[in-house]
Amino acid sequence: MASLNKEQQVLVVMRKVLAAIIKDTTPPPGMRHPLSERTIQDVRECLGLISARERELADEQGKAVERPYYADEPTSATVVPISRVGKTKTDEAE
Repeated sequence: MASLNKEQQVLVVMRKVLAAIIKDTTPPPGMRHPLSERTIQDVRECLGLISARERELADEQGKAVERPYYADEPTSATVVPISRVGKTKTDEAE
């Protein structure tokens, strides 16, 4: 966080705090949520505004926007073993 300016630091902390509140207050399936629908909607709007501002700041700085991902999500890159670099299928058949 040292490379982030003060506004970016505030946005990161706000996002983390809101996510922790959501995590701590989410009831088990079938139970009523302790927060009102209006409060839930307000939290969603806050997270949306935080995300939009983080995106704007990243664009201004020319940084790529970091997106969350799942560990089992397929990647767009393919790892090629170094031993196969430069070889063609005909080279391997010989």
